Amino acid sequence: MPQRTVAVGSSQGLHARPATLFVQAATATGLSVTVAAKGKDPVNAGSLLAVMTLGVKHGEEVTIAAEGEGADAALESLAELLASELDA
Repeated sequence: MPQRTVAVGSSQGLHARPATLFVQAATATGLSVTVAAKGKDPVNAGSLLAVMTLGVKHGEEVTIAAEGEGADAALESLAELLASELDA
């Protein structure tokens, strides 16, 4: 399963707005996508509650993984999104 590790760029981390944008993008891929914070088990990236429960802060790294056709391209797009400032 392809995966990428990326530092979260949003100044407030993965709180409500950035988490919502990420979950929407992950769901739009149509793939099975997971996200994991350091030291925590991967969670379904399509679940807003699961993503917010990770408690990821600005600059912390997460690992995203996807399974299915087009997974590499989807991960590149999701990694770019996570690295962006989504609070603006």
